[in-house]
Amino acid sequence: MKRIASAPRTEFGQAPPGYVPGLGRGAVGFTTRSDIGPARPTAGGAAAQPEKPKETDLSESNYDEFSGYSENLFAGADYDKDDEEADAVYLAIDTRMDSKRKTRREELLKQELAKYRTKRPRIQEQFRDLKNNLGDMSTVDWEEIPEAMDYSRRNKEMKKNRRMDRITPAPDSLLEMGAGVNAHGNSIMSSHDARYGTSSVGGGASDPNGWDALRTPIGGMRTPIGGVRTPIGGMRTPMGGAMTPLGVQTPLGVMTPLGGPTDLTQLGRARDKVLSLKLDRMADSVSGQTVVDPKGYLTDLNHVKVNSETEVSDIKKARLLLKSVITTNPKHAPGWIAAARLEKETGKLAAARAVIMKGCEICPTSEDCWLEAARLQTAKNAKSVLAKAIQRIPQSVKIWMAAASLETETEAKKIVFRRALEMVPNSIVLWKNAIQLETPEDARIMLDRAVELVPEATEMWLALARLSSYKQARVVLNRARVAIPTEPSIWITAAMLEEANGNNANVRQIIHKAVKSLEAHQVVIDRDSWLKEAEKAEKAGSVVTCQALIKETIGIDVEEQDRKPTWLSDAENFLNNGSVATSRAIYAHLLEVFPGKKSIWLKAAHLEKQFGTAEQLDELLASAVKFCPTAETLWLMAAKEKWLQEDISGAQRILSRAFEANQNSEQIWLAAVKLESENNQHENARKLLTQARERAGTARVWMKSAKLERALGHRDKERLLLMEALNKFSCDFKLWIMMAQLYSSQHNVQKSSDTYKQGCKNCPHAVSLWICYARHELDHNASVGKARSILETARLKNPATPRLWLEAVRVEERGGKKDVGQSLMAKALQECPASGLLWAHAIATDARPLRKARSYDALKRCSDDPYVFAAVAKLFWIDRKVKKARNWFNRAVTVEPDLGDAWAWFYKFELEHGSSDKQKSVVKRCIEADPRHGELWCNVAKRVTVKDNQKIEDVLKEVVENLPADIFDIKFC
Repeated sequence: MKRIASAPRTEFGQAPPGYVPGLGRGAVGFTTRSDIGPARPTAGGAAAQPEKPKETDLSESNYDEFSGYSENLFAGADYDKDDEEADAVYLAIDTRMDSKRKTRREELLKQELAKYRTKRPRIQEQFRDLKNNLGDMSTVDWEEIPEAMDYSRRNKEMKKNRRMDRITPAPDSLLEMGAGVNAHGNSIMSSHDARYGTSSVGGGASDPNGWDALRTPIGGMRTPIGGVRTPIGGMRTPMGGAMTPLGVQTPLGVMTPLGGPTDLTQLGRARDKVLSLKLDRMADSVSGQTVVDPKGYLTDLNHVKVNSETEVSDIKKARLLLKSVITTNPKHAPGWIAAARLEKETGKLAAARAVIMKGCEICPTSEDCWLEAARLQTAKNAKSVLAKAIQRIPQSVKIWMAAASLETETEAKKIVFRRALEMVPNSIVLWKNAIQLETPEDARIMLDRAVELVPEATEMWLALARLSSYKQARVVLNRARVAIPTEPSIWITAAMLEEANGNNANVRQIIHKAVKSLEAHQVVIDRDSWLKEAEKAEKAGSVVTCQALIKETIGIDVEEQDRKPTWLSDAENFLNNGSVATSRAIYAHLLEVFPGKKSIWLKAAHLEKQFGTAEQLDELLASAVKFCPTAETLWLMAAKEKWLQEDISGAQRILSRAFEANQNSEQIWLAAVKLESENNQHENARKLLTQARERAGTARVWMKSAKLERALGHRDKERLLLMEALNKFSCDFKLWIMMAQLYSSQHNVQKSSDTYKQGCKNCPHAVSLWICYARHELDHNASVGKARSILETARLKNPATPRLWLEAVRVEERGGKKDVGQSLMAKALQECPASGLLWAHAIATDARPLRKARSYDALKRCSDDPYVFAAVAKLFWIDRKVKKARNWFNRAVTVEPDLGDAWAWFYKFELEHGSSDKQKSVVKRCIEADPRHGELWCNVAKRVTVKDNQKIEDVLKEVVENLPADIFDIKFC
């Protein structure tokens, strides 16, 4: 069967969105007229043309870095189904994501709202507790609540308008009265006018109704009720309450004659007379003088208080509030007091007195109310007010005290207090004030009665004991102890009483019994309070009582391992407070508990040396060396104190005992040598040094031996000793320096240089040795280059050493190369920025205008350096700022009291600008500090002499003499 071919399919349905015909086979490369439209406009013109889509502005002016372009980039695109489907998908995603965080977000929102409500609660929440209490109120309470009154401005204005709008019709009697009034001469109406009803004032036409008779000459209306007005139009007549012509009676009930004339001239004269009387009252008895003080007038104006509108408004509000308080609760005394004080502050004293007196009537048992009333009254009236108060409240101590304070005479005060004690016999305050006014004999009698009525008053028991004899005081204190067994002050007073009468043996027993008794009565013994009582006992002069209190109570509530640091801290605190006896007692207890502690003995010895006597110090040191025989410091301190007392034999005995306890002690050997040399016993000193070299052959002993021979002028022996010492102690730089100095003194420069060179090889880190070597080359060989190379080598082996840098700078300055010295100083400050020694020299070498800036930089880098402080003090010294210079010198010697150079400059400053007292003070402080360091100081103090120890005062004065006239001389900075 033959198959019939079907026609090709031409209907494919609706084209999908975005379909372009021919795109699949590439037939899209040409454009026909049908695609772009006709070339000419149609009949419709421009209006028929389709609108062009608005182009998007993509210029830079429309672009923002944060938010991008300000308009929609795809505003001209078509919104098709794909866009709608994409929006639906994104919306579903957003809804899903929002549902996940919804619970947490709501919880956070609730928490933030709760925090906000806690800070700023709503009005309903603020009064919620008060509203809850309303349910407990009874019907009577509800009825007692006053009605709320409307005090608003609007309500006041409405009431005022109502009063102004109220109109009262005039009665017929008013017309009849006007017709019957007659006047003569200058009267308001003449008889002719009264007869015919015409007015004589103003010359107007007749008034048949008689209304003109109701006008005054000035033209003001007047009524017959309430008094006849004067012609001035507002002043009432003296008989303002008299009866009017119509027979209406006034409140006074006095009748006036009918139709009496009113003379205007007489009224004017009366007015002038009243005015003159008022002016006369303001004048003095002397004619021409007034009560106004021309000098104090402006001063009086300062006391005039001018209230602003805001203050007046606040006062009115406060007055209304207080009025509400005393109205709702009239028995509340503070409300009446506050209302009275408000009136007083506003200047209404009479109103304040009235308010407070009304409060006293309503609150008769409030002593504060009566006291406020007395305060607002004058002295005379206050007495009567307080008398009424005492009748109402006879047991009030405050009212009795106020009544006594109003009396000016002592006898009157006594009467008041005695009357008060009859009413209130158990008041301690009344007894104290009454006893203070009595003589000692009468006071003792009253105290005897007072302790019977008020046995718990400790102060009265103690006062009675003070006013009694020794035996009676003991009886009184025993009675007080029985009455008040828990009061420690009674026991302490008893101990002080025994000490005052010479019974020191009973003091410790009393304090011991006191502690036991108080513990038995379960009284908590506070250690700190008992220590304070010991301090009070010392200030009262009872040293034995102070010692007993310390011994019994210092160990309370202190752990065994904390006893020593705690007690030492207590001793230092009391010493800082000036309580020397208390501190001494603590040290004594410490030494009983820790007798073998050298540090405690040293602190106690320093205390005795500063505040005690020589006998107390010798006794303490004797006990110290007994318990600490190996403590060389204690032996030397004891020997030195004997030597300072010029007891040479005693010092020798102590040192001999020290030799027995410390046979190989270098310090004891050298102390013995020093003692012998100071007393010119050079042979004994030499023998001691020989023995010391055998038993304690240290480098210091060998150096002291050579030093003694140098002082005696035995150069050969010195050289032998130094050579032998260098063989044994080749690393001791002081021996090398002494050997080189010996050769220099013999003018053997080459050997001296070789000795320095060898010493620097053996002691490469000895800074003093390098500096001496450089100075030797500069002084003896005048070789600046050699000195420079020596110091450079020293700085390589000892980096960041300020002394070496300073010496290098000085070498350049001595050579005349200040520029090189400044560059070296800059390098030195870079390597050693915290060296006060370098900063001080930099300040001295700078030009004067630059010194302040340099000192500021120095203080920033070295905030606590004595060299910088001294340099700053010199700056103020040059500028004649004496006070500031003294303060900076004080800082320097306080920060480093061991620096002798600072003391020397300070003393020189006081010699120029200070008084003799200040100079003596500097010398005294320098002796106490005992300085040992400082370049200028050591040049004098360590100079080799026969007597090794020079007095500090002599050294200080000699150093000051060697100081230059130029404060900033670079050779001494």
